[in-house]
Amino acid sequence: MNNAIVPIFAGGGTRLPAHLGVLKALELLDIEFEDLVGVSGGSIIASFFAAGLPLNDIKKIALQTNYNQFREFSLIKLIRHGGLSSGDAFEQWIDNHLQGKTFSELNKKLHIVATDVTNGKPVIFDAELTPDMKVSQAVRFSMSIPLVFSFKPFGKHIMVDGSILSEDALHRDWDHHGTPVLCFRLRGEHEYDQLNVKGFFPIFNYVTLLIRTFMTTISREYINENFWHNTIVINIGEHSAVDFKMTKEQKHQLYKIGFHTAMEVIPIKIKQAAKH
Repeated sequence: MNNAIVPIFAGGGTRLPAHLGVLKALELLDIEFEDLVGVSGGSIIASFFAAGLPLNDIKKIALQTNYNQFREFSLIKLIRHGGLSSGDAFEQWIDNHLQGKTFSELNKKLHIVATDVTNGKPVIFDAELTPDMKVSQAVRFSMSIPLVFSFKPFGKHIMVDGSILSEDALHRDWDHHGTPVLCFRLRGEHEYDQLNVKGFFPIFNYVTLLIRTFMTTISREYINENFWHNTIVINIGEHSAVDFKMTKEQKHQLYKIGFHTAMEVIPIKIKQAAKH
């Protein structure tokens, strides 16, 4: 039986270690893939893997990096550029780990998806469409969580987080050979710790509340029954998509949830696909 798939690592924001657990499961289950798709937080893990970084190295990076360094929150940036952070430090961090690679220089065929807010449609970056583009730039586009990172123009497009897209934007024939996709989606519950909206600068906390609610709503989005057979939902509990202060233990917990869910559900989905 041919186990070839195109995995889609969809969404997640700062909860990206869950996608790393999925990659480990794919390795242990001996699932082959030449193409892979990254969206939002999933684009970080997908890009590192496509660039040839060993899984253990990616795990070290994911667990040990302090995400707080990417916040650089500024009201002036929010007012002038539409985001609390410029995203530049984040893009540079990605580029350093990828050693400046472009899409044509990757070991695997990586497709990164972002959203153009001018028309609500997907913009795809890969070796076919954007061979000479730095992968780090595309990851930054795909990870541009509204209000957290500044809007970023790309030609006539204005790029934001790929998670906003409807599912049919992701469920397509990525490798032009009809290889079935398997979409890994992170679904979170709303975390209920109260944010203080008083104080000298309540706008920060208001914006944080808005972002958190928005990202949680996206993660709970109803999955169209047409795509249910090749979607695996990873329930990651009350971890927020915009938790920049996540501890190493919390990241490791996310890794384990991704790994155990994938190990359990992937064989079931592949058996079902074989019957179709």
